[in-house]
Amino acid sequence: MSESSTHEEIIFRDDVSVELIKASASDADVIWAARVSTAGEQSMDEIGEDPARSAGLINYLARERHGSPFEHTSMTFFISAPIFVFREFMRHRIASYNEESGRYRELKPVFYIPNKDRNLIQIGKTGAYEFIPGTDEQLNVTVAAMKDAYLVAYDSYKKMLDAGIAREVARAVLPVATYSSMYVTMNARALMNFLSLRTSRAGSHFPSYPQREIEMVAEKMEAEFAKLMPLTYAAFEKSGRVAP
Repeated sequence: MSESSTHEEIIFRDDVSVELIKASASDADVIWAARVSTAGEQSMDEIGEDPARSAGLINYLARERHGSPFEHTSMTFFISAPIFVFREFMRHRIASYNEESGRYRELKPVFYIPNKDRNLIQIGKTGAYEFIPGTDEQLNVTVAAMKDAYLVAYDSYKKMLDAGIAREVARAVLPVATYSSMYVTMNARALMNFLSLRTSRAGSHFPSYPQREIEMVAEKMEAEFAKLMPLTYAAFEKSGRVAP
């Protein structure tokens, strides 16, 4: 959902966008890579002949954490999200990234605000905490404060640009809630590692406590992964969402 203001055509969004741009990723890729070590070129002829055997092999690889066969895949996503999401995202180093540059183009006035479903209150100590919903009043205070700050920041940004200041200098006033976009390419093994850390799911072998906004991105990526590689995805779930 998005909302437009009348001030400088500033847009406030409470969502993220994820689009699968291209992929070379299937369960067959994993099976081929795993079997080539023992069957050589004949492994290609075996793919698809026995679905139960294929599922069994992928489950075995995931359970025993033989991860390299999952690396012979590639998925490229186009993502639009607040900058603070990308800063967390890029901690995952087994991936390739290209983000739009505020040095070379004028950044659009698109900013993040939480929606009513976003939990606002943190309770508990570090390592053992949870987030709970805030009141309507707390949400209203949060959204109003964010919008006020964004309006001031973008006005300052535009004033500097209009005065001839370089984009790479002017962008310093913009908040990390400004939306950016990037391409990210990952193989299935790297993506499973990302999902294991950036989603919170019952039944996960290692519980994770991701920030909600990056989890929103991860959920959309996971849906595409599940469609592309259903046997691998099922094995990931069965193994407690542990990356092989």
